[in-house]
Amino acid sequence: MAEISTTAKLPPSGDKRGEVGERLWAGSMTAITLLLVGVVVYTSAHWGFHPPSQVETIDSTSLHEGGEFSEANLGTVIAPDGSAVVRVVAQQYAFVPDCLVVPAGKPVTIRLASADVVHGFLVQGTNVNAMVVPGYVTTVHTMFKDPGERLMPCHEFCGVGHQAMWARVRVVEPSSFPSDANNKQKAVSCAP
Repeated sequence: MAEISTTAKLPPSGDKRGEVGERLWAGSMTAITLLLVGVVVYTSAHWGFHPPSQVETIDSTSLHEGGEFSEANLGTVIAPDGSAVVRVVAQQYAFVPDCLVVPAGKPVTIRLASADVVHGFLVQGTNVNAMVVPGYVTTVHTMFKDPGERLMPCHEFCGVGHQAMWARVRVVEPSSFPSDANNKQKAVSCAP
């Protein structure tokens, strides 16, 4: 076996350009890493205090006591401009009302509030997809072109009964849209 000499000398580095390049590279990578961490921290804190979009807050604990999301106001109302406004409450484990009726070919504004936890709102076969977060009103603008019935599942896990949280959207011709005899703006749904 050969012995390793403890008196062996390393070759002189001598290449100052390589050393400067390594230090420059290490310094720039450290700066970029610190910048990225700073951006993540800043955006996390900023969006935590100021959520994006046109945020409208609501007290989720008192939704049914009155106001826009009281039980009498849930469902679809035709606005004076002819568009439909739909109000829905998402709660474990149901959408209230569980069947929405909307006119085909008319602008539809869907306003949702959660009574308890985060829920997902999805109308299958469309681009309607939103999160319903407690304390905030979620607003979705859309138009359903063709009459028919579409499923509306909760797509955000909300507890042990999540798999049963389904509703329906019934799109009808504007001429067959339900209206009450007194022409009052009463919210309607699929329920009789």
